Amino acid sequence: MKYFYSVFFGLLIACILSQSRLSMAYASLGLSLWFEKMIPALLPFMILSGVMVRMHLIKSFTKIIYPLINPIYHVSHAVCYGMFMGFLCGFPMGAKTAVELLENQEISEQEANYLLSFCNNIGPVYYISYALPTLERQMKIPYLLGMYGIPLVYGFVLRYTLFRKMTCKIHEKTTKIHFSDNILEQLDITINSSLQSILMLGGYMILFNLINILPHLICGYSNGLIAQIMEISGGLKISGNKTPFFSLCALSFGGLSCLAQTNSCLRETRLSIKTYLIHKLVITSIMIGYLCVWRVVFPKVFLA
Repeated sequence: MKYFYSVFFGLLIACILSQSRLSMAYASLGLSLWFEKMIPALLPFMILSGVMVRMHLIKSFTKIIYPLINPIYHVSHAVCYGMFMGFLCGFPMGAKTAVELLENQEISEQEANYLLSFCNNIGPVYYISYALPTLERQMKIPYLLGMYGIPLVYGFVLRYTLFRKMTCKIHEKTTKIHFSDNILEQLDITINSSLQSILMLGGYMILFNLINILPHLICGYSNGLIAQIMEISGGLKISGNKTPFFSLCALSFGGLSCLAQTNSCLRETRLSIKTYLIHKLVITSIMIGYLCVWRVVFPKVFLA
């Protein structure tokens, strides 16, 4: 394996040196998408979520949605919060929130694994404002049902099968946090952590977009299918609306860049990236089936 990595990265370096203009174009694509799309969409959520977790404000925050979620999923306030952030904010906030909750002893390791199994997806703001317009899709409801309804149903099924014995961790602090004395300290810690995470995300986006130089040199053109597997945002930019079926499935999976970002969040925990990958592949497979059924049942409005 070390030999393979040496050959791969040696080849990539050679391509960068020999094709400097092309490599700069791919790297610039990753950098611009990170700066223009990811930072505004994710960094505020990272900071706010981190502060809330560290100051143990989750229970009060989830009072509104907990009565709706708990009768269905039977989870704690902290897990409910992890579900909310994972679906609202998108990659890799689902994984990052689960790890933060676990590190702050708000949830158990089993609950963290449960969150990872279905709560780390493309964010709805990104999906509606960037992905669907790029694919030139006019309808919204069928795509939203597929992208978010499938993981929600999958999480429901898992709760009563694989995670049926999961017990809700009840975590009560013995000491109260005084807001005025701790907010600036917690904010400072959270901003540092969030900036590190967003920089890691940018690095992965640049690297995985840059790797597209290899199939480009082999095929003689930018391969949108491979690009979407490598890094979904750059891949969508390259392929546009040419392969909507494949793009929707790739969005469900997230691409190898999102997988690497999730692994980065899990690196210092005992949570398994392999188990996460299995669940993600299952959800993507169900998405493929959903699109096929849609095509058969409603052919006139398929991918409209």
